[in-house]
Amino acid sequence: MAPRKRPETQKTSEVMCGKGARSRSPQEQEAEKHFAKAPGSGRKCDSACLWAGLANLQVPPPCSSIVRVLHQRQLGQATCPTLQQSLQQSFLHSLASYRILQKAAPFDRRATALAWHPTHPSTLAVGSKGGDILLWNFNTLDTPTFIKGIGAGGSITGLKFNPLNTHQFFTSSMEGTTRLQDFKGNTLRVFTSSGTCNFWFCSLDVSAGSRVVVTGDNAGQVILLNMDGKELWNLRLHKKKVTHVALNPCCDWLLATASVDQTVKIWDLRQVRGKSSFLSSLPHQHPVNAACFSSDGARLLTTDQNSEIRVYSASQWDCPLGLIPHPHRHFQHLTPIKATWHPWYNLIVVGRYPDPNFKSSTPHELRTIDVFDGSSGKMMCQLYDPEYSGIVSLNEFNPTGDTLASVMGYHILIWSQEEAGM
Repeated sequence: MAPRKRPETQKTSEVMCGKGARSRSPQEQEAEKHFAKAPGSGRKCDSACLWAGLANLQVPPPCSSIVRVLHQRQLGQATCPTLQQSLQQSFLHSLASYRILQKAAPFDRRATALAWHPTHPSTLAVGSKGGDILLWNFNTLDTPTFIKGIGAGGSITGLKFNPLNTHQFFTSSMEGTTRLQDFKGNTLRVFTSSGTCNFWFCSLDVSAGSRVVVTGDNAGQVILLNMDGKELWNLRLHKKKVTHVALNPCCDWLLATASVDQTVKIWDLRQVRGKSSFLSSLPHQHPVNAACFSSDGARLLTTDQNSEIRVYSASQWDCPLGLIPHPHRHFQHLTPIKATWHPWYNLIVVGRYPDPNFKSSTPHELRTIDVFDGSSGKMMCQLYDPEYSGIVSLNEFNPTGDTLASVMGYHILIWSQEEAGM
């Protein structure tokens, strides 16, 4: 839908819908041993890993049962359109009533990282450029937990709740560490420490199944550790800064890394031997901010630093399923914009940074939150509130998929079907 001029008197938020063999090093052998004995990492896990051989699968005939629909979805196959599409259409219809339910501005520097609690759909953690962390249950009147950072140089670059103990969380930061903390701010374990201000960690992810932590730094290095803090391998996998690392939710050993070297790479954690041992390399025309797997593990979403969002299928990494033109250019003093998946539907959510040089740019274009169909690339909906009209860098739906958290500069915004007012 074409953007429209901002109304002068509007006071409520709105929605606009519409390759050679060699001997293995001790580190490689250690990694293989870890995945060989990790829970869920054997044949059962491998059978659920959907990236191999999906290219030969055919679209199944009309579905006859909900069990078959769910099984085919797990395999990455097309599911019964009357069920999947109708549920998604119903959700898109509900977005028309989304408003800002809650808002907060607890930091003295912009927010830089966002994570939802895995089991409490009204609780999230947000990190700032000053290293501050807010733990917030917006459905209660209790005072949110605020953990003070070090200030300048402490920017939180990655934030994940511990899947094995959800009263703890992992952080990566420009302070030069990747660490595990509790809700009181106590450091329980330091997983990585650069020991210098010249190197810092830019991203992290955690797997409950294989019990590993992976983190990337500003020099292209990626480090894999187990939950006890033991380093499994430490290798330079990119030429430049690793902006994002993501473990596949269905394949514990499948890793995606994104970098400012204009590539996204897919790795088998059990077989990583160096920068040339990737399963697939996905070249981009610009540096890449993020690479996120869908909840079923069958698709990958990438966001570059200019004007392109890509969707890849696990059945064929070499060629993207679709390219979505979208203005979200990089700016030094803006938290990088990253597109994310809806946890239940084939929908993409991303903030818009209007660009006069963008092909379809129009005058007075709004800084909206855009929702795209992941299959067609069609814009399905736009969220906008004239009282919070800044650039929204981060957007993420909670695990139940009914509440959206957004980061806009210093502000944290919570969108839902509830009327604004609290």
